[in-house]
Amino acid sequence: MATRSSPDQRGPIWLSEWDETETTIAHPRVLDRAEIPVDTVRLARFLIGKMLVRELTEGVAAGRIVETEAYGIGDPAGHAYRGITPRNGALFLERGHAYVYLAYGTSFMLNVSSEVRGVGAGVLIRAIEPTDGIPIMERNRGTRRLRDLARGPGRLSAALEIDRRLDGIDLCQAGPLWLGSDGGASGKIGRSKRIGITRAADSLLRFYVRGNRFVSGSQALNGGRGQT
Repeated sequence: MATRSSPDQRGPIWLSEWDETETTIAHPRVLDRAEIPVDTVRLARFLIGKMLVRELTEGVAAGRIVETEAYGIGDPAGHAYRGITPRNGALFLERGHAYVYLAYGTSFMLNVSSEVRGVGAGVLIRAIEPTDGIPIMERNRGTRRLRDLARGPGRLSAALEIDRRLDGIDLCQAGPLWLGSDGGASGKIGRSKRIGITRAADSLLRFYVRGNRFVSGSQALNGGRGQT
């Protein structure tokens, strides 16, 4: 059955089955793992402009990734810094798997594992620009403020119903949560310090779409750190 966006959702038309009566419209394809860089910083930049897709019983909710942070090998601010544990095991999977953790006991955070199997590192997805399933996100977030639906990692996870049940899933295959590409341009990419950390706080490991209103962080942080 086809699942359609309403006209005010400004998103793609999702077709789970081929329908000859429909006009062919480009929609995201699942990213192939071979496309994903085997390097945490490169992956953080690569993911800008890609699609994050959540398949739910009530429909598809998705958005374009507009902000990421890299937590690479040996990064003291990263969860893999002290080695593998039952909690952070997904960070040590082959690149392209989900690592989901609960921050401050209130908000889930979605990360994408990077590097090779056995090496702990990952990329935090900080924000998406909603493109599809906006009513689903509004209900999950309890707000109709489009800009605030998924601006920040905690809001993003709430909007897309991401929690520990998705920890460790393969984001490079169709399923409840996956990474995709629709060929859309990422826009001009900025680079800055990461947000809300105290260790390695001056490292320029945050990437974002310059001028995009769905990016989190202060105006000062998003205004003048240059492009990559």
